[in-house]
Amino acid sequence: MKRPEISAAVSPRRLLPPALVLAAILAILAALFWYAHSGGEEEGPAPSDYAEYESGRVLQILTDNCEPDEVAEGAYRGEQTLLVEVTSGQYQGETLMVTNAVGPLYSEPAQVGESIVMIVNTYSSGEHTATVYEYDRTPMVFLVLGLFILITILVGGKTGAKSILGLVLTVAMLLAVFLPLLMKGWPPIATAFLLCSLMAVACFVILGGCSKKIFCACVGTIAGMALAMLFGLLAQWLLHLDGLRATDAEALLQLRQTGIPVHIRGLLVAGVIISALGAVMDVAMSIASALSELKAVNPQLTTRDLWRSGMNIGRDMVGTMTNTLILAILGSSTVLILYMYSLSLSWHQLMSSSYMGIEVISSVASAVGVILAVPLTTLISALIYGRANGGLSAGVSAAGTALQKNPADK
Repeated sequence: MKRPEISAAVSPRRLLPPALVLAAILAILAALFWYAHSGGEEEGPAPSDYAEYESGRVLQILTDNCEPDEVAEGAYRGEQTLLVEVTSGQYQGETLMVTNAVGPLYSEPAQVGESIVMIVNTYSSGEHTATVYEYDRTPMVFLVLGLFILITILVGGKTGAKSILGLVLTVAMLLAVFLPLLMKGWPPIATAFLLCSLMAVACFVILGGCSKKIFCACVGTIAGMALAMLFGLLAQWLLHLDGLRATDAEALLQLRQTGIPVHIRGLLVAGVIISALGAVMDVAMSIASALSELKAVNPQLTTRDLWRSGMNIGRDMVGTMTNTLILAILGSSTVLILYMYSLSLSWHQLMSSSYMGIEVISSVASAVGVILAVPLTTLISALIYGRANGGLSAGVSAAGTALQKNPADK
């Protein structure tokens, strides 16, 4: 059966060339990258004593007194003396005698042929010694990431490859732009919101180009992140908590004492924005895509019809998405939660602890962003798609419209 044609009133239209939008975003990120990495202080003379982390291969085990520890569930304790060939750095090719302190929390017994990472200490006299830092996990990290990319592309095809590209760009932005800007004293909340908004637009454009659907998803995502940010600010004010009470804040305070102007108080809400980004993008894109499909199947739908349909779809998504977000945050803290449970804390002690308050702010504020992204994305999508009613060509019947598949993008 020949597919019925749709009229120009509902035909896909590109709002802007995707390459132009991506080029503008990349130009902004490049300028921020240049600023973040420029103006550094000149390096002083090299220290007389210093340490380097280098890789090596175990050639021989000279001594080994490691024994299983029943308390640590069979993990080993003890010490090894190893003969190791250095495979990176200035001492590459040398053979060193290396000490490996083994314990359940910091290292494991080395085997002949294994790759390890060593701490190589060089002294002013020119002598150098080495101790085992950890098992060399670099190849396996890349293997796991490679399997993830392969599975994503095999299942998602071209769309999966585009999503990987967006993910790589987002991670690169966080590591190469966001963190250096924070070290230069930029406000964490505003910086996180700006960069996450840019990355949301970039990821959506990579996935679907520039169209009504992508525009609706972008607006819904940015609005959802903004509300998550506002709710996070309100929650931290009500609970009398901020980034100063977060884990490792003491180390950042020591950085400030050295003259690095990093702002710590805003890091808690900045983390809320970043953690909410992926889930809010998921919800916004799902709503915008669903309403796009509905409008393609029945162009006679009004703004009110689209609003009702979008809210019905969104309500079904809210429960699972908020559970996913909150459980992901709690799951990453399982060890700490178990430890706190073992302390048999009283109700008041637990509920008034800074840990509980920080987890409430992080999880609930992010979930609020996801929830409120539903009506916001539905509203903007209904307003945009509801404007163009009718417009089917004379030869398109209602049955033909119902059978027609959605164009690639509306």
